[in-house]
Amino acid sequence: MKIKSLSIVVPAYKQEKTIVKDVIRLNKALSLLPYKHEIIVVVDGFVDETYTIIKKQESRIKNLKVVGYEKNRGKGSAIKYGVSIATGDIVGFIDAGMDIDPTEVSIMIDLMDWNDADIIVGSKLHPESKVKYPFSRKILSWGYRTLTRAMFGFKIRDTQVGFKLYRKKVAKDVFPKIIVKRFAFDIEVLTVAYKLGYRRIFEAPIKLDFRGISTITSSSFWKVIFWMLWDTAAVFYRLRILHYYDKKQVIKSKVIKS
Repeated sequence: MKIKSLSIVVPAYKQEKTIVKDVIRLNKALSLLPYKHEIIVVVDGFVDETYTIIKKQESRIKNLKVVGYEKNRGKGSAIKYGVSIATGDIVGFIDAGMDIDPTEVSIMIDLMDWNDADIIVGSKLHPESKVKYPFSRKILSWGYRTLTRAMFGFKIRDTQVGFKLYRKKVAKDVFPKIIVKRFAFDIEVLTVAYKLGYRRIFEAPIKLDFRGISTITSSSFWKVIFWMLWDTAAVFYRLRILHYYDKKQVIKSKVIKS
């Protein structure tokens, strides 16, 4: 498939301090590529001034589209909504907050093109990645990575980085089936992709400099772990016990044939 256009979704929650810088930085990186592009900011809840601030930039940045909704629904919901209105040949997302360097998108697109990939995931474990990350998050990431590999058999090593690209057909097939709104969103996307036969998934290097103050300590640390495990178990239950994703695919096939 010849790549002509690119859509990047930016889920934003309580990002009033960085969202304009995020978008300008991302737009600059995308403007260096030989493709048409659009940036879709999805404000996940009007809980601060994020929506008001970035909405004013629509008239100044021609490639920018800003949407949102009043109540916070979770990162998964924001990305799913953004993907539903994306038009690019490649559809991806990147987290807001200035932690991830968007210039690596060029490498990700090259990897997709060279490997005829379905999905490219940013990976902290890629040998060429440059990562500054709190120790507590490294431990959490290692534990979760070990668990999900055992449960789902993923071959890729890092599933959780908020920077991924999908071929348009893959995104449009996979995201309508996604249920998880928060912690296991990335796992469910890969699970559905696998079930639909999209297994050409490759890892790409990233540059990540964690700038936030980690809140994963004491009681909140265990709260995050609980919800990650809960959501992950729910995906596993739908996959192995309910065969939910199989049923959805059968329904879809019947609709297409009729």
